[in-house]
Amino acid sequence: MERCPWLKNYDKGVPRTLKPYPPKTMIDIVDESARARPYRAVLFFQGSRLLYADFIRQSDALAAGLISLGVQKGDRVAMLLPNCPQMILGFHAIWKAGAIAVPVNPLYTEHEMEHALNEVGAAAVIALTPFYTAVKAVQARTGVKAVIATNVKEYLPAHMGLLFTLVKEKKEGHRIALQGGDAWFQDLLRKFKNAARPAIEVKPSDAAVILFSGGTAGTPKGAVGTHQALVMTAMQIKAWLSPVLEEWYDRVALTMPLFHVSGCVGALGLAMVNHSSCVLIPDPRDLTDVVKSIKKYKPACMTGVPTFYIGIMNHPLVKSGKVALESLKLCIVGAAPLMAETKKRFESMTGGRLLEGYTMTECMQAATLNSVLGENKEGSVGLPLPDVIIRVADAETGRGSKKAGQPGEICFKAPNLMKEYWQQPQETADMLRDGWLYSGDTGYIDEDGNLFLHRRTLLDGEKTKSSDGKFLSIATGNKIYSGG
Repeated sequence: MERCPWLKNYDKGVPRTLKPYPPKTMIDIVDESARARPYRAVLFFQGSRLLYADFIRQSDALAAGLISLGVQKGDRVAMLLPNCPQMILGFHAIWKAGAIAVPVNPLYTEHEMEHALNEVGAAAVIALTPFYTAVKAVQARTGVKAVIATNVKEYLPAHMGLLFTLVKEKKEGHRIALQGGDAWFQDLLRKFKNAARPAIEVKPSDAAVILFSGGTAGTPKGAVGTHQALVMTAMQIKAWLSPVLEEWYDRVALTMPLFHVSGCVGALGLAMVNHSSCVLIPDPRDLTDVVKSIKKYKPACMTGVPTFYIGIMNHPLVKSGKVALESLKLCIVGAAPLMAETKKRFESMTGGRLLEGYTMTECMQAATLNSVLGENKEGSVGLPLPDVIIRVADAETGRGSKKAGQPGEICFKAPNLMKEYWQQPQETADMLRDGWLYSGDTGYIDEDGNLFLHRRTLLDGEKTKSSDGKFLSIATGNKIYSGG
């Protein structure tokens, strides 16, 4: 089989390679946007907006605040936050301080949270107020020295903030008493509002994020992504969607959690390099909020799972015609098989495309996606993006390359794969071999380069047995899969 048969099926205008990649970080990318259009919104959130000029000032101030609390270059700073302005500001402030951002699922149990903080040796935590008590409960058993609390109302419009204070703040656990030595997010912004950006060199090769994944064994491990990997992934996705997605004008809805690779690396990265305003969705399960946000902000692109899109189509505001979906040009779906009828119905309602894709946390969103303009084969999870190479190896030995249509283990090679598992050399060696990342998933590539999953990765906690009853595997990872 041809080494890269998918290249001949790229949409017109999509480059086969983006090399050489610029030696930039996401800090550089946002700085460029701010210089070009300082008064354009970098994000929208529940009726409020944050301009690029204000974003730069606030992330600089927060970076100075982190350093004042003892954060040093290379330290890990965890974030227990939903998709809110503080999360995006947090990423950039952590990076400007020379530290590594560790977005953590805020719904973790105390035991899971303690493990996550110890796994990466977190020096500080930024937490939304409902999760502050849980952080304090485990802090003594971790290396966390500083805790920063923030309230969701800080970035709500004034009238909504007042209503939140009166109706929800105490009832939903947002009203807390800050303990000695801890800091409020907004206090740091005020205290350091005139501070210059920290004079810390941040190189493209430096570690930028640690995202948790199950890896090849049972316990979660931290997959390390570099600053350049984030830029590379964003450029790959932007190039793939460029036949339809417009720079500056089209908005990207951040519907996947930002502690997940698809949200943090994929959607947020795309928005940054495309100079797109982000539409922040704090809870994608709140479909009424999602649908109203689509009506208000008219995003062109978003990501989700099949049930998410089904829920949107079946929402009363959509079915009644009160909310139209025509702004959605490109939507990406993963995490479960997509039924052909769901795809057909969604595309007929939006006039856009619903594209299946496949990746995993360790790939840092180096992925396959179905074509924007070309044929989308039913059951396929698409073609490799520019500079992403896949091969199907022998499932038993991990060697060789299967011919078209023959199943085996799916392997990735790309310049933006994870650097390593954080301080897990054996696990790293098991996953990364001779430049290839071994996914553990099986599938096949057809003669046109389309990838089909033969056996999907299991959901967390699912088990499978062979015909003789012997245990085969248990899934604990954060992989994105569909089709097959």
